Amino acid sequence: MFQNKYVFSQLTAFLNRTQFNNYVRKYNGNRYVKHFTCWNQMLAMMFGQLSNRESLRDLIVAFEAHRAKQYHLGLGREPIAKTTLATANQNRDYRIFEDFAFYMMKEACEKRITNILDISGKKYAFDSTTIPLCLATFPWAKFRSKKGGVKAHVLYDIEAQTPAFYTITTASKHDSTAMSSIHYEPNAHYIFDRAYDSFKELYRIHLTDSFFVVRAKTNFKV
Repeated sequence: MFQNKYVFSQLTAFLNRTQFNNYVRKYNGNRYVKHFTCWNQMLAMMFGQLSNRESLRDLIVAFEAHRAKQYHLGLGREPIAKTTLATANQNRDYRIFEDFAFYMMKEACEKRITNILDISGKKYAFDSTTIPLCLATFPWAKFRSKKGGVKAHVLYDIEAQTPAFYTITTASKHDSTAMSSIHYEPNAHYIFDRAYDSFKELYRIHLTDSFFVVRAKTNFKV
């Protein structure tokens, strides 16, 4: 008989469940819940992401195919219905998972920190990527005549090689507008592409005693 843990269970063992439960209590995430808890929900969505599932239906089919393994994956004993997962994703407070994501990102940064560049202070790079969405399903995400999408803006810790912060906006938002959501640290270095030409935000970096590097546009005049 196979006695070892599944790879998925070994990965999720690194998650701080006590801290996650603190966020669940903070936002009343498990109120009126009998079986499918917030923890089960997060693991289900993680399984879908890591196994490259394309939809909730695709994810549920995968669970049904491995029904006997569900408990050992940490997903509970009760079968997961598509409506149960969809309702949980729609109604539960997203801040539970957002706060936990920021907590895990901070933990990863502290454990992976190295000294790649011989410069004092932390070094960050900030950029965005557009995630396409179906307009029929997400009409609010329209940014071109026949295209929809959102932008993920990520602050990347260069030395720890992990994300330190992220925010999501509609794809129509200009990249520089996301700079206002960054919490700048003193004596840190921030690297931007030429799209981040907000002088107001660059001056805010200066006021926090930090430094920035930004690519100049061709028509830039000093």
